[in-house]
Amino acid sequence: MDRDVSHPIRPRKRFGQNFLHDPAVLGRIVAAIAPRADDPMIEIGPGLGALTVPLLQHLGHLEVVEIDRDLIAGLRQMAPPERLTIHNADALSFDFAARAPAAGGLRIVGNLPYNISTPLLFHLLGQATAIRDMHFLLQKEVVERMVAEPGSKRYGRLTVMLGARAQARQLFTVGPGAFRPAPKVDSAVVRIEPLAEPLVPPHLEGSFRKVVNQAFSNRRKTVRRALTGILDPAAIEAAGIDGGRRPDQLAIHDFLALADAAQPAANPAVAKPDPSPDPLRTAGDAFGPVDTTLEQP
Repeated sequence: MDRDVSHPIRPRKRFGQNFLHDPAVLGRIVAAIAPRADDPMIEIGPGLGALTVPLLQHLGHLEVVEIDRDLIAGLRQMAPPERLTIHNADALSFDFAARAPAAGGLRIVGNLPYNISTPLLFHLLGQATAIRDMHFLLQKEVVERMVAEPGSKRYGRLTVMLGARAQARQLFTVGPGAFRPAPKVDSAVVRIEPLAEPLVPPHLEGSFRKVVNQAFSNRRKTVRRALTGILDPAAIEAAGIDGGRRPDQLAIHDFLALADAAQPAANPAVAKPDPSPDPLRTAGDAFGPVDTTLEQP
């Protein structure tokens, strides 16, 4: 993030950098986070320190994860090591849980690069027991997909898979002019709070993922047609689901019912394991930041 639009360091496309420089937006973000002195907090992608500096004004100690080593020297000048711990690392592979206090309660913040935002979210949710909340500045379309309601245009795989692990709330929109360089789309700030208990029990994770992925890969079809090969029409009806509805009309509890019905014990015809990557644990293509190929309304 950027404190000065005239800063000599140029954003790098390969890191998806868009430095935030608008003081008013920064003030709103800090107010939304409401940091307290003793909060254990990690900022992802501090960049030039635009958010880092005001956070340090409230926190006793802050950790940051920055992949761009050319930015590390500048970050070191912002505060002494006892107040600012800098990790020159890739957030997609960083062990956030290892930095949390014993009681958990880690707070994560950041202006996330659009190109890794969704895989990063699921990397973090894989460590949700250590996390209290997350506040991120993301592409507005991604945030809209996160908070969408069943039956809406944006409702899809991201909505369901995230909603099974956390509650998300869109806080406010940020225009392109707040960044350098200015992106071509609007952004939004979102608050994400992991659920105390995931909605999907461990024994259903595989079938839940398989049902959700296949359903939204065929979102224009009816449920009975979209889930061909996983569940037959009779099994869908027996699960209490109207097979004539479309996948984007189903709530999370409906997908849970279908996942339960798709368990091999419940449906012997489904014997093959799902070979697709698990979006709860990996950065699979199924959750690209602006996946419009497989989720056309």
